[in-house]
Amino acid sequence: MTGWGDHLGEFAEGALNTVLLTVFSAVGAVVLAVVITAFRICPVRPLRAFGTGYVELFQNIPLAVWLVLFVFGLPTVGIRFELFTTAILATALYMASYYAETLRAGVNGVERGQAEAARALGLGFGQSLSAVVLPQALRTIIQPLGNVTIQLLMNTALAAAVGVVELTEATNRVNLALAEPLPLYIGAGVCYAVLALVISTGAGVLDRKLAIRR
Repeated sequence: MTGWGDHLGEFAEGALNTVLLTVFSAVGAVVLAVVITAFRICPVRPLRAFGTGYVELFQNIPLAVWLVLFVFGLPTVGIRFELFTTAILATALYMASYYAETLRAGVNGVERGQAEAARALGLGFGQSLSAVVLPQALRTIIQPLGNVTIQLLMNTALAAAVGVVELTEATNRVNLALAEPLPLYIGAGVCYAVLALVISTGAGVLDRKLAIRR
């Protein structure tokens, strides 16, 4: 008969995979979100339409569906990745739509005169966006970006549905061995809460350090 101590390694592996899935997905999503945001506010109509369509598409189809499509659909057309990599890819593409909306809100909050002044100095759209607009926008949306990252953290639990051994799936497997669902899932919930608190606290500290003094 086994006890909790015999399964600590499984919990640790699951928690580590949750952290890695969150970090890698967040990095990929933010990079893509910057591109999507640039498309949505650029003067080229087809690019604006693409950016808007991307956000609408990914926000209106649940992440669980995207995970299933990527994990089981891509191999049917000859595209194969490791399961963990596929989960990162699907999660990053999905969450990029939410990061992009947050970034666009930040960009819209920057005074229009800033971009106009940049253009008057001879900067093109891309230069104006990267050197003037985005830096100011980012300093005003650190906390909202932290909230989206917490949403991403919670969404990583859906990867259990396609077999990724993150915290939720590790808890599922240990529960099959111990049949103690209440304490096990309470423990998993506490782990998620601690990770969310770390993200929230980090975002708060960064927000205070980068706050624009008016």
